[in-house]
Amino acid sequence: MYTSFAAPQAKGKAANDIIFAANAMAVADAAAIGAENVTNGTIGAIMDDDSKLVCLPTVEAVFRNLPITEIIAYAPIAGTADFLEKVQVAAFGKYRPDGYTSAVATTGGTGGIHHAIWNYTEAGDTVITSDWYWGAYKVLCLDMQRKLDTYKMLTEDGKFNLPALEEKVKDVLARQNSIMVIINTPAHNPTGYSLTRDDMAQVVSMLKKVTEESGKQAILFLDAAYIDYAGEKNAVREVFKALDNLPERVLAIVQYSMSKGFTMYGQRLGAMICVSSSEEAAKEFFEINQYTSRATWSNNNRAAMRTLVQIYSDEALLTAVEAERDHYYKMIKARADVFVEEAKQCGLPMIPYVAGFFLSVPCEDSKAVCDILHKDHIYLVPLAAGVRIALCSIPLQKIPGIATKLNEALKAVEEAKK
Repeated sequence: MYTSFAAPQAKGKAANDIIFAANAMAVADAAAIGAENVTNGTIGAIMDDDSKLVCLPTVEAVFRNLPITEIIAYAPIAGTADFLEKVQVAAFGKYRPDGYTSAVATTGGTGGIHHAIWNYTEAGDTVITSDWYWGAYKVLCLDMQRKLDTYKMLTEDGKFNLPALEEKVKDVLARQNSIMVIINTPAHNPTGYSLTRDDMAQVVSMLKKVTEESGKQAILFLDAAYIDYAGEKNAVREVFKALDNLPERVLAIVQYSMSKGFTMYGQRLGAMICVSSSEEAAKEFFEINQYTSRATWSNNNRAAMRTLVQIYSDEALLTAVEAERDHYYKMIKARADVFVEEAKQCGLPMIPYVAGFFLSVPCEDSKAVCDILHKDHIYLVPLAAGVRIALCSIPLQKIPGIATKLNEALKAVEEAKK
């Protein structure tokens, strides 16, 4: 008989990620019948219309030409000073919020989510996010002995559901000392939805009211991993001005990732950036998150830091990168336009799509729906609230027909339940 050596908090854990599992099935099918005959809508990375992984040419040139010492040397635990400043320029653009800001380098976006949960919630606490969410949020919470609870993200007419969020915040905050709310915007994963500046201002106002009434605190965590493919660079960053002069009981953390904006997925670099009306809270943010970095991964990727710094220190390089991002943003949008129009024509219900790598279709039994699509060699991701389609990875020529077949699969599953 096998005897586990795992400590109680580790027993039974297994990283059975549904996204990677769906991708593995698509890859196996492609190997068997040819990639041209398979539609792989599972990958959260940009693939061109020849199904090749995209790297922005200017990013590649800068990265490849770094001195070897900038590639192999350690970086400071919190990140190099110039990176910590330039990454805020990359994240906020001309809409840097009024208040105190501070940044700490992280291992991609995931590292910042980890640190925020660990340092701003207590064991047993509940973290809040929307009913449509990236599955790693739950994994991160559970691994640190927290819980994840959700609210209905959208109203019946497709607007951000502030009343549902407020109700959930009040309910959870009644049982704990503070509350963390994770909102993935702009270009929300997995739906492609985005909150407006007014939406965000209302969220901040609600948190101000709730924390003042309760005498407790709130952490507003904005996962902005997809911001560089969310639309016009200035327009999509205007949402951050809703963080101007935050209430004293509200701390905001904006998570920026180089995985998407720089097509440097495997280099694993990002930054968590706090916004606060308190200088002391910003200093505390830097110290505690730097400490947690030392206690987990220690140092981050210096070469990726230098790549960002060089690009954001050179107007010509930045102009080239922004033009390349715009090209791929338009490529993904063209795919979305075809899918959305076909969805309208065939009556397929879907979450309102604004921009980004993904769009989603609500349904109750997403796995059954995806299983039916496998017969047509179409691979999508089944989530708790519905099906996610990775537009970023499907060539334009393979988009037509997906919405129709997805709608037929939905109807088949519904009919089977009768």
